[in-house]
Amino acid sequence: MDSIRDRRVQYETAGLDVADLRPDPISQWQHWYAQAEDAGCVEPNAMVISTNGLDGLPDSRYVLARGVSAAGITFYTNYESVKSAQFERDPGVSALFTWLQLHRQMKIRGTVARISADESDAYFATRPRASQVGAWASPQSQVLADRAELDARVADVEARFAGIEILPRPANWGGWLLTPIEAEVWQGRPSRLHDRVRYRRLGDGDGADGAWITERLAP
Repeated sequence: MDSIRDRRVQYETAGLDVADLRPDPISQWQHWYAQAEDAGCVEPNAMVISTNGLDGLPDSRYVLARGVSAAGITFYTNYESVKSAQFERDPGVSALFTWLQLHRQMKIRGTVARISADESDAYFATRPRASQVGAWASPQSQVLADRAELDARVADVEARFAGIEILPRPANWGGWLLTPIEAEVWQGRPSRLHDRVRYRRLGDGDGADGAWITERLAP
């Protein structure tokens, strides 16, 4: 394990100037996402979303952002999954995007809420057919006896929808919208003296309620 202890990577980057940031976290995310795409980062829309578990312990997993607008970031999942149950109980979440090739990360804290059925229908229709079948077949987060049970469920769905190119969306599958309350951008710098800037909404008593301000944080 000494190789882990002694592993060192110097982050040789130009750094992050607060004056160069976009005025809000969503537009900054869009800017960095475009640069991550251009740089060939793997799965640049992947985010780790962390929830408060039903047992009181934190819980994290990767999901893929599938829509970004001024309102927030949209992703999709099974509404009967563990994470959806956690969302329903406590909508407060934290999401983390990491673009390792650029030595960057962005953390977003906020709340999630279901999007409309029409929005979920529209996105589901764009998915590859095999992914549509998978959404119908998988009882997400439930215990399976073995892989054969899942394969059998897939076969049943294929038989049920034989000859249908675009499957209807199952009622227990759809989108969630993450609305930011706070965000932090992080740019790696040499000697672990990284650049960190927090976006924070002004609240009552601060003036301009709801506006975003930026604050540089110590690394």
